[in-house]
Amino acid sequence: MYYLYHIPGKKIGVTRDLRTRVTLMQGYKENEYEVLEQSDDIDYISDREIELQKSYGYRRDRTLYKNLFKSNMKVNPTEQTSTFPVPLNKLKGNLLDNLGMEWKTPDYSFKLEKEHIPWIMDNAMTSMFNDNRSYIYNKAFYEAFFNLKNNPKAKVEPTTGARFDLIRQWAQERGIYEKGNSHTQYVKLMEEAGELAQALLNKDSYEIKDAIGDMVVVLTNLAVLEGMQIENCIDSAYNEIANRKGKMENGTFVKETL
Repeated sequence: MYYLYHIPGKKIGVTRDLRTRVTLMQGYKENEYEVLEQSDDIDYISDREIELQKSYGYRRDRTLYKNLFKSNMKVNPTEQTSTFPVPLNKLKGNLLDNLGMEWKTPDYSFKLEKEHIPWIMDNAMTSMFNDNRSYIYNKAFYEAFFNLKNNPKAKVEPTTGARFDLIRQWAQERGIYEKGNSHTQYVKLMEEAGELAQALLNKDSYEIKDAIGDMVVVLTNLAVLEGMQIENCIDSAYNEIANRKGKMENGTFVKETL
């Protein structure tokens, strides 16, 4: 879902994530801006943004939002640099819109995570050939986040089991198991389920992903508080459904009864 927002006296813009783009990045609370329109049609919302910028007397964007969105993360990698086809003033928002994207250079493989964005913004430069393009140096990016030999904190992709171990370690360090209880975790689970429902209604893939992940974290902690491991819970559920037979009815799998 694309939101056409208005910060009175300042600007009109488009985003898929109001909280990140308008509140966190630009510093405006919910009562300090308004949503003028929303649509899942990127062509409509892009044209409408320009129309409203003109009618409100704001500076109009030189490039339609749809063109930025469609092309912005086709990263152009060379041996030395990775170039984004957006200017520096558009880079942060477009990176946020494309979390999880992957690209390869002759020497490195990269996957964009949220924690990389501050570094990219601090180190990106405007292309000397095109003001509407920006770039980073590959080796510097690699050394900052991906080189395990020189950077013990570099991020690696853990196995599925290791992910649960990391969650439990995180929760243990924060006293969730010592001071928390199953009831509070259940309430937290319902809160996250509500956020997932809202994200599904808005067709917001980023928030859907975030909510599902949060629910897995809560379920992992809930299992520990009940003296279990989530891996065993999953195995138990799978063993029960592995040979289950049934059919799809109205979008739901209905198990076969004897």
